[in-house]
Amino acid sequence: MKLVPIEKRSGLTREEFIENYLKPSRPVVFTDLAKDWPAVQKWTFEWLRETHGNIDVPLVDNHMHDADKYFQIAKTMKFGDYLKLIEAGPTDLRIFLFDIFKKAPELANDIRFPTIMDGFLKSYKFVFFGGEGSITSLHYDMDCSNVFLTQFQTRKQVILFSPEESRRLYHHPFTVMSKVDPINPDYERFPALKGAVGHETTLLHGETIFIPSLWWHYIRYVDGGFSLALRANNSIFTAVRGGMNLVRHTFVDKSMTKLLGLGWQHWKEKKAVENAQEVLTEHA
Repeated sequence: MKLVPIEKRSGLTREEFIENYLKPSRPVVFTDLAKDWPAVQKWTFEWLRETHGNIDVPLVDNHMHDADKYFQIAKTMKFGDYLKLIEAGPTDLRIFLFDIFKKAPELANDIRFPTIMDGFLKSYKFVFFGGEGSITSLHYDMDCSNVFLTQFQTRKQVILFSPEESRRLYHHPFTVMSKVDPINPDYERFPALKGAVGHETTLLHGETIFIPSLWWHYIRYVDGGFSLALRANNSIFTAVRGGMNLVRHTFVDKSMTKLLGLGWQHWKEKKAVENAQEVLTEHA
């Protein structure tokens, strides 16, 4: 497997972004897209703890994508206590896909929706918090939106793969998930992964990564920290694809999991291996 660095750019115009990144579905890191947001200076651990520490937040752990615990909440905690936890050191407890603005609507005044493209979904603003070393497993977003992920305070490693690499990533049918670990690749178990090309960066405070629609992403918290994801949709195709994913997950994957349990999980793993083997055969 090869990892190539994701380009970092400042001063990108709307026209340059659309032509060079959005249309060709190519990731990029903006160093200055969020430079005028009050949140960039304001949202520190201490400030959030002092002003919003009493909010109850849902936490997930590294088992959230297990077949029998899909997106289950591991526990809830006061926001202030959780911030102390991730500042103190490693933990696998994360705040995942959480709309904090419903709990604290005034925080919306601290961000700005970019004008870099049209189609931002202003009702979908999600924060992600995690401790040092915690990870978000390899997946692509079910709704198939383009994602603009802005990092605050600390560092976060992001590894992306294009949709064309799906078979090499052992994509589980009827899901948006892969069991591949790009940090510690197991080539004996996943031999097709050797030929995959990934794109990697470490996001710093105030930087924003553009994750194109349908791109796979794996995220590791280098330090305990947090980020904000804004979503945009520029294609009716991806909107329809997102709806189909939701149907597959709700009516097929969940139903078959209830019906067959681990048998369904084993079938998906088998199909993922078969699809990857096709790639090896094609390139033999």
